[in-house]
Amino acid sequence: MATTDQTLTPSPGAPGLPAKLKLQDRFPDILYRKLTPAPEHPHFNYNGFNPSTQVIEKGHERAPGRRSFPVEVIFERDITITMRDGIKLYADVFRPTNSDSVKVPALLPWSPYGKTGTGPQDYDFMAPFRAGIAKDATSGYEKFEAPDPAEWCQRGYAIVNVDARGAGHSEGDIAHWGDQVFPQNLSWQILMLTQDIKEAEDIYDVIEWCSRQSWCSRSVGMAGNSWLAISQVNFASRLSHPALKALAPWESYTDPYRDFVARGGRPHIAKFHKMIMDGFAGPNSVEDMVAMLATHPLYDDYWEAKRLPVENTANIPLYILASYSSMFHSRGSLETFKVAQTKSKWLRIHPYQEWYDLYRPEVTNDLQKYFDRFCKGIENGWEDSTPPVRLSLLGFDNSSPAKTVLERPENEYPLARQQLQTFYLDISNKTLNPEPVATKSSDSYKAHDLEASIDFVLRFDNPTELAGYSKVKLYLSCTEHDDMDVVVQIRKIDSKGKLLQHLNYPCPVPVEEVPDFNTAKTLGPQGFLRASHAVSLDPDSSCDVKPFYTHRLRSPIKPGTIVPLEIGIWPIGMVFAAGEGIMLRISGHDMCLPETGLCVLTEPEDENVGNHTIYTGGEYDSSLIIPIIPLV
Repeated sequence: MATTDQTLTPSPGAPGLPAKLKLQDRFPDILYRKLTPAPEHPHFNYNGFNPSTQVIEKGHERAPGRRSFPVEVIFERDITITMRDGIKLYADVFRPTNSDSVKVPALLPWSPYGKTGTGPQDYDFMAPFRAGIAKDATSGYEKFEAPDPAEWCQRGYAIVNVDARGAGHSEGDIAHWGDQVFPQNLSWQILMLTQDIKEAEDIYDVIEWCSRQSWCSRSVGMAGNSWLAISQVNFASRLSHPALKALAPWESYTDPYRDFVARGGRPHIAKFHKMIMDGFAGPNSVEDMVAMLATHPLYDDYWEAKRLPVENTANIPLYILASYSSMFHSRGSLETFKVAQTKSKWLRIHPYQEWYDLYRPEVTNDLQKYFDRFCKGIENGWEDSTPPVRLSLLGFDNSSPAKTVLERPENEYPLARQQLQTFYLDISNKTLNPEPVATKSSDSYKAHDLEASIDFVLRFDNPTELAGYSKVKLYLSCTEHDDMDVVVQIRKIDSKGKLLQHLNYPCPVPVEEVPDFNTAKTLGPQGFLRASHAVSLDPDSSCDVKPFYTHRLRSPIKPGTIVPLEIGIWPIGMVFAAGEGIMLRISGHDMCLPETGLCVLTEPEDENVGNHTIYTGGEYDSSLIIPIIPLV
């Protein structure tokens, strides 16, 4: 049995040094927010601090209607793991009862969201109809967005649920990932001293602790959604540990500025950020990364410190998950697959919401096959039977002729056989056309209005697939302000022009009766740009459909000046029957559905003033490039 107070002594050669150059030393203006202690948090399901060991009996239910345990499981609660700098983290360990004699791998889901059903995140609150997850599908002992110990212990794995630094009862402050970018004349040892890298160091130390336990086979894997996925990619892009055998980052992002806080260089989903911040509980404080945007509105060293250098990820298997339903994970997940240098990587693009997908039985079997291969060394044919890419394309509800394509085998992403086709905007009749439009015309929309947009329609004469990245080029002006926040979105329409929605998981009512939340419904991919940031376009880092903005400088737009803007759109995956099509929507506001009821907008979160005017035709070759996949 593990003791309840286990101090870590890093093994010889362990990376990192005692942290004396802290994040505040590098960024003196860094903001921290005081947290509510876990026992006092109104929504944190804290059940006390109780270091103990017990056996969960076969058939045990944590609460009526929850999943019962199919086998006996040892549950070691509130184990103390002391980090190299003396900070104490607390963990719950679930493991098979025979693991004292038959050693098992450890699966480590990492986040500050609570360790064993303690966090405030609850599927009943977070998504309509519990995100399609039946209450008896999970035991209630699972960490939010993580594998369920009732499932995985019977499969021969231990689950190690840790309250990350500063969360729950764990000591320290919660920090948001980070990078060790410093002036080039500083040595790597000094780079490793920063608080920025502390989460990666903590993960290293806990992996080391796991590998030393009497029940552990010296093999560790990591798994989980969202923060749990980001923490995996963050670790693998900075450090490595010989006991870490495989990662399953299911829905991640890699660039907090471009993906999460300031898409397009403008403040993004502020109410969602508040909801996340309000959900943290701990003894001290949390780094308020989102609030830093007020004093660091451009991409500078602070934001570079937060970027995950995925290009450094090598020599570790990756099972990557992506979808179209997330408003902040899609790009980063697909970039991880493209950029990571490891040769052992697999991508599955699914048509669901990530929580529903996580607990699908067939998905659990698939994940076990992956971990069995790399954490247990079982030659089970994973490499031969698993295609590099499994691609889904959304057919959308009420679109019976076009069925969703479910995880079709492919060799790469984006697909090598894609054909990038340009369609030109004609504002006189609100259409998209395969040939340039000769006649100039223009129209305006209210820039700061949740209902305002200008829409352009394209119908496909034949069955069509779209998969990959898209780009819009627009000519715009505003006479009332020296800047413009511009948003573009691609929606699917049926043969009569009706806008369609895609249900992210099975619901007991038709799509029209499902509440309008992003967790439940996908509308279509978007792109964002603050016009004053157009000057930061980096041609060397851009391609046909992926303009890259450094966001390191801005230049105000003289009121009334017509400016060309290139706006990249996050990945699309749609399938169309003949007669169906797309609608390109252009507005000043985020057109995604709110994530939850706490995120509903009463007015846009943009900084627009007045009207935006769009110009098409003639010298104003406003256009949309989309990735068409030839049908075999």
